[in-house]
Amino acid sequence: MSNIQIRKATPNDMDKVLELIRELAIYENAEEQVSNTADQLRKDGFGEHPRFECFVADEENEVIGFALFYTSYSTWKGTCLYLEDLLVTESKRRSGIGKLLFDKVLETAKERGAKRFEWQVLDWNEPAISFYKKYNADLDPEWINGKIFL
Repeated sequence: MSNIQIRKATPNDMDKVLELIRELAIYENAEEQVSNTADQLRKDGFGEHPRFECFVADEENEVIGFALFYTSYSTWKGTCLYLEDLLVTESKRRSGIGKLLFDKVLETAKERGAKRFEWQVLDWNEPAISFYKKYNADLDPEWINGKIFL
């Protein structure tokens, strides 16, 4: 794993990040729900007012994983960091790359003085749940997620 580099994503990485987003959607049985584009990712992540940040796992100039996150705000706690998605391509899973990406976002949250680092995980995703439990994460079953698609 010594040839894995965790680095900030660039606009040029967004085509590969979108491929990985689609891979994640397939894993979650929701491929048809992906409507984002690489151009939109470039605009939203690298435009005048970036809406997200992204780290990529790079192996010999090939992006094999990503962690996309943004700053959120809690009225009770203050500044928080929200991990929207983390994925390592299937052929590279279980090699510690996901941990490297997660740790980089966690480190970023701490450096920025975030009061909470949060994410969601599907209740059937046992590999991810097991991974997060290694961090002693609070996986709260009481909260119901609400959303409205516009």
